[in-house]
Amino acid sequence: MYNPPDYYLVDELLTDEHKIIRNAVREWVNRAVIPIIDDAAQNHIFPQHLIKEMGEIGAFGPYIPEKYGGAGMDQVAYGIIMTELERGDSAIRSAASVQSSLVMYPIYAFGNEEQRMKYLPGLASGELIGCFGLTEPNHGSDPGGMLTRFEDKGDYYLLNGSKMWITNSPVADVAVVWAKDEEGIVRGLILEKGMKGLTAPETLKKWSLRASLTGELVFDNVEVPKENLLPNVKGLKGPLKCLNSARYGIAWGAIGAAMDCYNTALQYSLERKQFNKPIASFQLQQKKLAEMVTEITKAQLLAWRVGMLRNDDRATPAQISMAKRNNVEMALRIARDSRQILGAMGITGDFPIMRHMMNLESVITYEGTHDIHLLITGFDITGISAFE
Repeated sequence: MYNPPDYYLVDELLTDEHKIIRNAVREWVNRAVIPIIDDAAQNHIFPQHLIKEMGEIGAFGPYIPEKYGGAGMDQVAYGIIMTELERGDSAIRSAASVQSSLVMYPIYAFGNEEQRMKYLPGLASGELIGCFGLTEPNHGSDPGGMLTRFEDKGDYYLLNGSKMWITNSPVADVAVVWAKDEEGIVRGLILEKGMKGLTAPETLKKWSLRASLTGELVFDNVEVPKENLLPNVKGLKGPLKCLNSARYGIAWGAIGAAMDCYNTALQYSLERKQFNKPIASFQLQQKKLAEMVTEITKAQLLAWRVGMLRNDDRATPAQISMAKRNNVEMALRIARDSRQILGAMGITGDFPIMRHMMNLESVITYEGTHDIHLLITGFDITGISAFE
């Protein structure tokens, strides 16, 4: 039985609509994700059939206006959805994050009306799967050094280069790719599956996010129609705004993984007996559990507050970075402590803890590494950049 903690009555800060959304997504996760996710992770299989189901429950682009297939919800609702999905598995939340924040958001924010109407409804419903191409083999934390380029050939743009660590690229119908033009300015391009010269080899042998599809994007003289250029943004601010949205969703999502680990550890500690009494009665186990619920509570309040700021369009990138870094680190620490409470049972597929722990090792790195987010906060409070 999943009984997530709400030690500071954060539920009272949510609207009735928020709770209805949460209950619907939670029920879907219980029914569609939990029964299959361990086998999917063990066997390195992406449960692709869940994509359309996520579209049906409104998990893709929930803050996108209804005109384009979204649900027109607020940012807190988006965060709540991410929490419930990651309680199921980080791979499921990653698919929704990419689709929502890294594909639908840039098309909505930086595209024209024709592009919005062409792509967003299909992405919202799950009929189309999207991916996002920014990171390169030699340029991760420093995206401004990207080597992927495109040239104006009169009737089309000619794109060359490659991207790496791309969620969903092997099955994506649509890719939002960031590349430099002939003047060295970063621009966004919409690519479609089947374009000549576009390939997306899968990345295998992962120890983390094993139920997620990861791959590359390789561009070998890809001819991109000129109407596929995102017209309303230039420079790195485009992809970085996308990452702000994704990082915000992760700040909520990580809480779901943490709560699942905590809930599992608490129940186990009350049922497991050693020395003729439940292990929950021992001081060291209570210490772990008390620290877990404290950190989850702090993370809940942090996520809720930054969500309210985003609703008012007042959240800064640095505030979002703080929430992402803190909450993912918190979740990873809770996963490790929960595993210890379960002892040897904690490493088995009978419990979700080790799967969450391995996933979170990726989550703490992608969308900005733990260290990079610390430096973003450092820059914000000192005014001195550590990147230059």
